[in-house]
Formats: sequence, structure tokens, C-alpha cells
Amino acid sequence: MILNTGTRTDIPAFFHKWFLKRIDEGFVLSKNPYNNQIYKYNFNPKTVDCICFCSKNPKHLVKKLDNLSEYRQFWFVTITSYGKDIEVNVPNYKKVIKTFKILSENLGANAVAWRYDPIFITEKYDLDFHIDRFGDMASQLHEYTSDCTISFIDLYQKVLRNFPQGREVTTEERLVIGKNFAEIADEYGIQMKTCVEGTLLDQFGFDSSGCMTQQVLEKAIGNNLKVPKGKYKNRECNCLMGRDIGLYNTCMHGCKYCYANANMKLVKRNQKLHNPDSPLLIGEVKDGDVVKEVNEPSYIDTKQKLF
Repeated sequence: MILNTGTRTDIPAFFHKWFLKRIDEGFVLSKNPYNNQIYKYNFNPKTVDCICFCSKNPKHLVKKLDNLSEYRQFWFVTITSYGKDIEVNVPNYKKVIKTFKILSENLGANAVAWRYDPIFITEKYDLDFHIDRFGDMASQLHEYTSDCTISFIDLYQKVLRNFPQGREVTTEERLVIGKNFAEIADEYGIQMKTCVEGTLLDQFGFDSSGCMTQQVLEKAIGNNLKVPKGKYKNRECNCLMGRDIGLYNTCMHGCKYCYANANMKLVKRNQKLHNPDSPLLIGEVKDGDVVKEVNEPSYIDTKQKLF
């Protein structure tokens, strides 16, 4: 089983105590955001093939890596350098880079990947800004990871509501970003990737197959996986999304471009309902709730191992 902690919220940044409690107790409950069905997933290291994290501030869990030593892991760390006008509660990128390096030193460069996203263009954050900052970050990160995934802002209705100055990145701008980022990445030996962005940037050597594909996870955990065809795939990419234990409208970073939060009032209301001792991320199991236990096997191919 592949467990995913990061497509709906940032568990390492804001719910690390809860997550470690779930590790200690050996299971977690996750509520489906679309129908309120509650699923129970075990944390048995023999059946959890990989725990996938995605975070803008992983430092709290990085301090507790010994608690996760039994588990294979893959980390996506998002590092941009927008100001507090955009990323309200995100630490300065220089601090996140330091944490990234510690992660890589402990888990290995194959288990830690860099995200530079979402990219948007404004008068303040123009093309030169992105190219300069990407180059600066690549120079510091290239010895600690082999991959970088970029994406461009998606203007969902909630994003437009919270970030009215946001606009689509034009094809011409995407080409400038792609060409310049690829040249910088080539200099530092970094493979550039996109996910659900089409194949426009493939001409510059980008890999557009996805950011969390089976091959990515296999490289991270050092094992081949025999995942049933179609398992975990619910997007226009080859990513294995896994069993997500996060919940929308819970991330306190307050990023203006966020697709996972409707508004911060709702986020703050949900934060008040968070109990670190509850098996649910938000709230408690109530009388009448039906919990479905998911007994999913390991997909590691024991006959083959990557070296």
C-alpha cells in the first residue's frame, strides 16, 4: 500500500504530532472529502510500501525521522521564494533549503525531490525573477536531489476568489521558463519534470509523464513494485497517488494560489476541531459513522530489488 499525506494539506508542517501519534497507534482514519465515507488504513511497515510526503515546511517531522525509520519514504519539498504577500505563513526559502539538505542526507537524494510551483507571472514576480531564483536554488540543491518538478498556476474559482490578480501563464511565457530552467538544470545535472501540464516543454528535455510515477517511487524506496494496472491512478498522468490521509481546508500556510483551501475562515474553523489524539485529522468519530477497513497488501516485488 502507498500512503499519501500531501495532496490535500501539509501534514508535516501543521499536523506532525497527530501523524506521529498515528504511527505509534498503528492506524489512521481518513474521511473521503466527497462523500464523508471513513476509511481505516494500517501503518504496518510490512504492508506500507511507501509514505509520500509533500510539504513547504518539513522541519518538524525531519526532527523526528527516527520515529519513521521503519518506513520507506518519498518526500516532495516545495521551495519557491514568493513573499509574505503570496505565501503568508511559509518560511523563508533559505530555511527550507537547509531542511531539504538534512532530509536528503538522511534518506538519500533519490527519496527527496524538489517542487518549484506553482509558477505565475505578475509585475513583481516576472520572468526574470523566476529564472534568477530558480538558478540560485538549483545551485544549492543539485547535490541533494536529482529531480525538479514545475507546474503553472491553475485558476480554479476558489483561486480566483482568493488571488484575483492571478492570471494564466501564456504559452510564450511557459516556453521562456522551460528553455531557461532546462539550461540551468542541465548545468547542475537536474532532471526537469512537469505533471498534468501537457508536453509543451518536452522539447527542452522535460519529462512530462508525472511527478510521482511508479518509477519515481521505485527509485526512492530501492524496490520494484508490482502495482495492479490502474491502481491509484485518478489523474491525467502516470502518478501513483496512493491512499490520501489529508483533508482539504486545513492548511495554514495561507498561500493565495492554493487549490486546497476555500478560504482561511474555514481553515481556522477546522483547526479548532483538530485533536492530536483523534484518529481523524479533523473531528472525532461519531455515533453512526461507518468505518471501512482497507486491508491492502504490499506491492513490493520481493523477487526483484533495485540497486
